[in-house]
Amino acid sequence: MRKGILGRKIGMTQVFAKNGKLIPVTVIHVEPNIVSQIKTTMSDGYEAIQLAFETKREKLSNKPEMGHLKKSNTSPKRFLKEIRGVDISNYTLGQEIKADIFTEGEMVDVTGTSKGKGFQGVIKRHNQSRGPMGHGSQYHRGVGSLGTMRPMRVLKGKKLPGHMGNQTVTVQNLEIVTVDLENNIILVKGNVPGPKKSLVIIKSAIKNEGKIKETLELVSFDEPKTIENVSEQTSENIEKTETTTEEAKEESSQE
Repeated sequence: MRKGILGRKIGMTQVFAKNGKLIPVTVIHVEPNIVSQIKTTMSDGYEAIQLAFETKREKLSNKPEMGHLKKSNTSPKRFLKEIRGVDISNYTLGQEIKADIFTEGEMVDVTGTSKGKGFQGVIKRHNQSRGPMGHGSQYHRGVGSLGTMRPMRVLKGKKLPGHMGNQTVTVQNLEIVTVDLENNIILVKGNVPGPKKSLVIIKSAIKNEGKIKETLELVSFDEPKTIENVSEQTSENIEKTETTTEEAKEESSQE
């Protein structure tokens, strides 16, 4: 059965494995989600859970919102999203879902809203080519032919200028690199749709459900170097240099 959680995209960075491999990752901040509603086949015609994410002030919410979330005994939330295809028997109303719902190496699908580009031409929107840039061509970045004269209209689906971006996009089969429960952060390998601080939905991969890849051991930079460790390392280096110089002197005297 599928599972999911809501979070905010923080940005991209990179981590290093102990074998020297560099892994580009997207940082997703995942606060504890609240199960605000459980939909059943008897009452709603399908099975799903509704997740509430990111607390907001009561002043910014209306009475219907507050009444709906009062059933799950939680404060007003900014986002409410459904996750279908789940086993509703594993969830209870008001339950907290944290980042530990996913494990390292698990395959997921991430859904977000792509960056809006505004009104764009066919070259940027559909990757078409421009015409000759000479002064006499009179055709540089135009749309080009719209088709034959037979239908006397523009056929549906024709690639034309228009609004670009700001669409719901899902990137499938991404790997979870690590899960940080202390900071409520999930690192996902690769890029994720949407700008920084945008809402994203992480779900278990529909094509590779249950598949877990072998994870690489990452380099940790959290261990601070104490003065004692540094002094021990320096003393060891001094001893090594002294032994090497003595050996070199002995070899030169023998010669």
